[in-house]
Amino acid sequence: MLTKATFESALKTFAETLTGHVSGTDGQWTLKGFIDTFQNIYAISSDTKIVSKILEIHLFPRILAFAEQYGFAVVLAQHQNYYPDISFEGKWGQTLRCPHKSSAPGCSFLQ
Repeated sequence: MLTKATFESALKTFAETLTGHVSGTDGQWTLKGFIDTFQNIYAISSDTKIVSKILEIHLFPRILAFAEQYGFAVVLAQHQNYYPDISFEGKWGQTLRCPHKSSAPGCSFLQ
């Protein structure tokens, strides 16, 4: 059975790789803006909803793959601004709840 310490260690190692999926070696975002169907180009603003959505689009497939690797399913919050943002639910009745906002407290492992 997967222990809390083992999963937390793997999660921390995984989290350290995520920056490389949204930014280049120079630290700049790989996604620079949006193009609409009329070919208008819009720069990305610093609006937290936009930034959050970009992170979800870029990182969610990787989070799903990570969870699957350890036998967890990913469960998202049912409503916006509900915490935790992401829960990992294990086959053995384990649940790890993780907010993805920097102001929220860290992950908590439930049995």
